[in-house]
Amino acid sequence: MEKATFAAGCFWGVQALFDKIDGVSSTTVGYIGGQTDNPTYEEVCTDQTGHAEAIEIIFDPNKVSYEELLEVFWTNHNPTTLNQQGVDVGTQYRSAIFYHNKEQAKTAKKAKEAKEALDNSDRYQKPIVTEITAATTFYPAEKYHQKYLEKRGQSSCGI
Repeated sequence: MEKATFAAGCFWGVQALFDKIDGVSSTTVGYIGGQTDNPTYEEVCTDQTGHAEAIEIIFDPNKVSYEELLEVFWTNHNPTTLNQQGVDVGTQYRSAIFYHNKEQAKTAKKAKEAKEALDNSDRYQKPIVTEITAATTFYPAEKYHQKYLEKRGQSSCGI
């Protein structure tokens, strides 16, 4: 099993997307990339901790590749809006890939370069602003955030 960590806006919707993928054994929503230890949702929402709302994915690379997970990431959010996804605004909603090893870093950078090449074909109206950084401590979000949409019979954040 391997681990992937992505930030692509509201973590509830991102979790719902990745939970549907064959080969993904588990997902956890939480916070990564900030300077506060054990942040709460309320603290992250102040836009002062530096954390992104993110999803940690445990997957079987024999069933789904990291490249395939990246494609889901790229095609299900807007990688050109800085610190915003839809109506959600703040650094916690930034677009980011947090890699766990050198191979993931290389693969993520290559995928971003391929997406940036689409800028020349007018796929995106603005430049891609997705961060690609080494994974730091991932703090699972509070229990009520886990599988939030599933618990409510919803499939997206409604954005």
